Amino acid sequence: MHNIIFISITHNENGNCNGNELCKIIEKINPEIIFLEALCETYSNYQGHLFSEFGIYHKKLEINAIQKYNYISTFEYIPVLDFGLSDAFEKKYNLVCETKELQEKLENFNTSASKRGFQFLNSDESIELQENTRILENNILNNSQLNKNAIESINAYENSMLRNIYSYCKKTEFNKAIFMCGIAHRKSIIEKIDKYI
Repeated sequence: MHNIIFISITHNENGNCNGNELCKIIEKINPEIIFLEALCETYSNYQGHLFSEFGIYHKKLEINAIQKYNYISTFEYIPVLDFGLSDAFEKKYNLVCETKELQEKLENFNTSASKRGFQFLNSDESIELQENTRILENNILNNSQLNKNAIESINAYENSMLRNIYSYCKKTEFNKAIFMCGIAHRKSIIEKIDKYI
């Protein structure tokens, strides 16, 4: 039986969204497998060496939490990305972030995440706020080719993660796993899982 718990995260520490709090959540679940929105090279052998030999933690929140959990339990770490986000996504993000209204939405979201932590990130309220942000982004870019390319890139990015998780599940028996992925993907991933099942 494959039981995978989906946890939305931020990639940088922000108040109550930090490595210690995420490690506590992981510890309660006690997974055998940790699937992560990451490329293989996100956590290099050198970074692993720095951690194991000198206790130097990774700067990415989720890997920091995994390193802390490594002191508590054994597990298998599976990065599930085949490729990063495209240049179109980066251009879109940089362009829409110049808009004051979007900056305010992001600041309010980040303030809520800082105060309320992972419970907020994994709530319906968070999904709704993220969706409102997507609507504003689409309005700012007004159906431009850049926006279409960015959306296509995000779909391919998310689909590759799910494909890799499902492929792993077909080949490997386990009882409990977690899948940690950035909050911006939460609604879309949930919808894709529902369609896939």
